Amino acid sequence: MKGTTAASGRGKAPVPSADQTRAALVRAALKLFGSQGFTGTSTREIATLARANIGSIAYHFGGKEGLRLAAADHIVETIQTVAGQALGGFDAISEPASTPEAAQAQLHAALDRMVLFIVAQPEAGEIVQFLLRELSHPTAALDRIYSGVFEPVHRRLCMVWEAATSEPADSDRTKLAIFTLIGQVVYFRIGREAVRRRMGWEAIGPAQAALVTAVAKDNLDAMLAFRKGVSREREGSL
Repeated sequence: MKGTTAASGRGKAPVPSADQTRAALVRAALKLFGSQGFTGTSTREIATLARANIGSIAYHFGGKEGLRLAAADHIVETIQTVAGQALGGFDAISEPASTPEAAQAQLHAALDRMVLFIVAQPEAGEIVQFLLRELSHPTAALDRIYSGVFEPVHRRLCMVWEAATSEPADSDRTKLAIFTLIGQVVYFRIGREAVRRRMGWEAIGPAQAALVTAVAKDNLDAMLAFRKGVSREREGSL
């Protein structure tokens, strides 16, 4: 009897903890909401992909809408980590770089982290798909992502840009320059398949991301050199 009990115990899969179930549901929702849309995804599909009981969605999140908000919170936490590693924090309290050269190095570091994550990490594809749907049809989930990531990270990058170029962080030109900087990176995820085919790459991983980073840094340096030149001309004319 004891041998039978031990053998049967070894054959059973471990029961996931509440935290593991919650995390699995969030990951499943992020993937399905991004690929199929919120209304096109059923709670049963989410539970099946997460290998969880369908009732656990209501238990952990109160329902499908709560799960969408939890997916948004997951995106905020993920991108805060990526951005924070590059910028040493991105809130208004963080001190900007002390010299233009240090600010330029900080922007380079931000590109390194952005490209490696957005271009090479599989999870980034699910995040971008989710975000594109939210940007097309905004909900409370986008409000959370905007206030938790978009606005503070963009604001922080604008502060670094000011330190690098002397252009005011709150000017329209600076804000648009930062959007341009981010946009060129995001394209490599949105247009991933077209890029892969045109470049003749079998896959896009860290090695390909490094090539993208090199070009993105060249573009950044060209932008900074031009803007620094404009700032010096303005100072000379005063």
